[in-house]
Amino acid sequence: MTKETLAGMTAVVTGASSGVGAAAARRLGALGASVIVVGRSAVRTRDVADEVGGEALPADFTRFSEVRRLADELLTRVPRIDILANNAGLVLADRRMTPDGHEQTIQVNFLSPFLLTSLLRERLSEAPAARIINTSSSFYRFGELNPDDLDGNHRRYTRMRAYNTAKLAGVVHAAELNRRAPRTVTATAFHPGTVRSGFDRGSKLVTAVKASLAGRLVTQSPEEGAEPLVRIATTDQAELRNVFYNRLERESFRHPAVTDAEFGALLWDRAGEITDAPPWPRPPIRTGAGDSAGR
Repeated sequence: MTKETLAGMTAVVTGASSGVGAAAARRLGALGASVIVVGRSAVRTRDVADEVGGEALPADFTRFSEVRRLADELLTRVPRIDILANNAGLVLADRRMTPDGHEQTIQVNFLSPFLLTSLLRERLSEAPAARIINTSSSFYRFGELNPDDLDGNHRRYTRMRAYNTAKLAGVVHAAELNRRAPRTVTATAFHPGTVRSGFDRGSKLVTAVKASLAGRLVTQSPEEGAEPLVRIATTDQAELRNVFYNRLERESFRHPAVTDAEFGALLWDRAGEITDAPPWPRPPIRTGAGDSAGR
């Protein structure tokens, strides 16, 4: 069952100055939602916000201080948040560190969204049926996630290893949110497809392949990439728990870390230590309750 309108609802979309995020902001706005457009580029973020009739809040996710400032502005300006789309992300050819001292891929794709979500906990819990939507990738199933070495200091860096690990962390984050959040809040992760956008601008080869005729036949436009996000935002909440959207198809999790409640708690605790995020208590784990990713 899907909603035909999002009128009266507020959506916060990060990474929305271009690509999938911008396309999602347009679609959510067209469905009647009030959209807060978050992006690194102040100019592009404002342009998208003007286009959708929303509000622009620029923020650089390579800095935790920027994430905290963003959360403060949201809590001051926005009385309710129904949809939080954690869409900000990147992939880099070379290993780079953030001003906070962390590998950039894991901070932008996971640690900063984790911090933002935690800072907005109360506002999300106040909504009648809040959705937290983490943009991930089907490559999460190849991730190698060690909570004690999230920055990958003890393994060789490759762009895909760092990316896969960060995207796995985002899926584990969604599963652990569903263990901790009240029933009025649901977290879901999705794969947008291989999208023709500036996401891979760090690789000239990948960009060229996507732009080729053959590449365009097997990749998705930003508008197509945004379809799963919009589907999740408009789907009945009861259908969203403990699933991963691979494009528009719902599937069970394909990595043991996602359904491992003990691992989810370990990752959460480590991310909380790194980001100094406010706590989001977890209720006691029920025995005999089936899938450990449930509550």
